[in-house]
Amino acid sequence: MPHLEGDLRAAAHARFAILASRWNPRIVDALVASARAALLANGVPEAQVDVVRVPGAWELPQAARELALRGRYAAIVALGCVVRGDTRHYEQIADGAAQGLLRVALDTGVPVANGVLAVERFEDAAARAGGSHGNKGEEAALVAIEMADLRRKLQELA
Repeated sequence: MPHLEGDLRAAAHARFAILASRWNPRIVDALVASARAALLANGVPEAQVDVVRVPGAWELPQAARELALRGRYAAIVALGCVVRGDTRHYEQIADGAAQGLLRVALDTGVPVANGVLAVERFEDAAARAGGSHGNKGEEAALVAIEMADLRRKLQELA
């Protein structure tokens, strides 16, 4: 078998979905803007990028599944932000969202890039949404492009 890996090159008509929670809007809006910019900067036309909003991170897997089952997206970029509070609720939401997004990708074959921040403090989220730690929205979008390209290449092997 030849060496295969995805490139940062989307197929000509590939559509991408940015799926984002409305919870913690200051952080998530920065993630969405960066993800959108990364897709556009890597050759994905704006008309081929759809943004879908859900209430919170918990709802991301269900919406991702619906989008993946439509068969119209090369990949999905899931974005959200969960900040630790005084209860275990943070862990349940963050872990459930991550496990659900993974399940959608495995069950449907559509790449789902997990850009859901799970942080201790709001300041940690800001550092990862355009601050000192870069922007995880951009990183997730780049993963989505690369995995969509790799998936296409793997399907061509058949």
